[in-house]
Amino acid sequence: MLNLPGIIIDLLNPFAPYFYGVTTWMKAQILLMGAILTPGKRVVSEVLRVMGLGESEQFAQYHQVLNRAVWSPLGLSQALLKLLVKTFVQAETAPLVFGIDPTIERRWGRQIAARGIYRDPVRSSKSHFVKVSGLRWISLMLLTPIPWAQRIWALPVMTVLAPSERYYQQRARTAKTVLDRSVQMLKVLRRWLPNRPVVIVGDSAYAALDFLSSMQSLTLTFVTRLRLDAALYDPAPPYSGRGRPRKKGQRLPTLAQVLYDPNTVWTTISLPWYDGQQRAMQITSDCAVWFHAGKPPLPIRWVLVRDPQGEYDSVGMLCTDPTADPLAIVDWFVQRWQLEVTFEEARRHLGVETQRQWSDKAIARTTPLLLGLFSWVTLLAHALFTKHPASFHARQSAWYAKPLPTFSDALALVRQFLWSAYPTFHTSREEPDMLKIPKSLFDTLISTLSYAA
Repeated sequence: MLNLPGIIIDLLNPFAPYFYGVTTWMKAQILLMGAILTPGKRVVSEVLRVMGLGESEQFAQYHQVLNRAVWSPLGLSQALLKLLVKTFVQAETAPLVFGIDPTIERRWGRQIAARGIYRDPVRSSKSHFVKVSGLRWISLMLLTPIPWAQRIWALPVMTVLAPSERYYQQRARTAKTVLDRSVQMLKVLRRWLPNRPVVIVGDSAYAALDFLSSMQSLTLTFVTRLRLDAALYDPAPPYSGRGRPRKKGQRLPTLAQVLYDPNTVWTTISLPWYDGQQRAMQITSDCAVWFHAGKPPLPIRWVLVRDPQGEYDSVGMLCTDPTADPLAIVDWFVQRWQLEVTFEEARRHLGVETQRQWSDKAIARTTPLLLGLFSWVTLLAHALFTKHPASFHARQSAWYAKPLPTFSDALALVRQFLWSAYPTFHTSREEPDMLKIPKSLFDTLISTLSYAA
C-alpha cells in the first residue's frame, strides 16, 4: 500500500469512485506513480521495477488492471475535466475552448486488431507521402492558460480509438469515420457541460457541412479552416409563399477572389502566431451561408488572414457562430497548434508509442491513460507551484537560457517531489548536509538511471 502525500491524495480522490474494487484502485495508484517515475518505455514490467516490485510474484495482477479489471475510462475523463476547469478556468461565464484532432500512434503487430495504414502527418509533406502502420486516436483537449508557463497548453481530457476501415470490414460492420466518432465525443462533452459556452477548434478535416451542421444542434461553436474556393452565398430571402423555400441567396465572391480584390478593406492587427511571436497580420471578415448541393446550408462567419510580409500563406477560417468576434476566431484557431505540442511532449516524456500491450482492451485503455497523465501531471505541478512558488523554475544551462518552465520541467518537479516524499528520508545528525536514504531506494534509483534510455 502506498503512503502518498496529502497533496497527491487530494488529486486522486475524485477518480476513486470509478474503480470498482479497492484492490484495483490500489494497483492503479502504483501504476500511476510508476508511469511518472519510469524513464523510457512505459510497460508494466518497467513500472513495477521502478516501484520496487520487480521480485513480486503477483505481477500478473497489475497487467489485469489494464486488460481485465472493471473501471470506467469515461468516468475518469469526466473527473479529470472537472478538475481542470476548477483549477485553471476562473471566469464561469467565459467560453471553454477545446481542441480536437486525430493522431497516429506508430505500432506494428498482427495481434493489434484496430491497426491500419495511414498517412504519417509528421513525416509527410505536400510533395512527399509517407505511410505508417499504427493506431488512430482522436483526442479532445482543453486549451487553457497555465499561470506559471504564461502560455496556452492543450490538456487532454478524452481520447478515443478510431479503428481502421479494415477493422470494420473484417467484422461485417458499418465503418465509423473520424467525424462520426468526433460527433459522439462532443455529444458527451455537451452532456458534461450543459450550461457552459463551449468553443471547439479543429483542423481542415472537420470542414464538412454535415459535421458542422450537427454542431448547431449541440449549441457548440466550431472553428476550422475554410477552403479559399468554398461556395458562399447571401442568406435566403423571406419565403414568398410560392414554390419551395429558398435555401440560399445570391452567390458571393470566394475567399480567393476577396484575397486578390484590390478593393478589399483590410484591418492590420497584432496577434500571437504559430511561432509564439507577436506578428502584424491583416484580416477581413464577413457573414455568409456556406452551401453545397444536397447538404444543409450553414450560416457562418468567415475570416481571411494574410501576412503583409509574405512569409506565411493566407488562411481562411470559419466559425459556426456568425456573431463571434473575428479577432477571437483567429485567436482560437491559432491555439490549435498546442495540440501538436502536447502530442510531441507525450511521445517524448510519457512514453506514448513505447507500450507493448496486445490485448484489445489494454490497447484501448493505455494510450488514453498516458495522454490523460499529461493533464494530471500538470495539475500536480500547479498544486506544487501554488504551495512552493520559489521551488519551481525552468532548467537552465550555460548554453541555453529557458525563460519559462515547460512540461519537462513540470514532470521533473513532480518526480523530485515523489522521490523526496519517500517517508524514510532523514538528515544525518552528525553531518547536517548529509542525507540518509534506505539502501533499497538507493538501489532502485541506481538501477533506474543505469537502464534509462
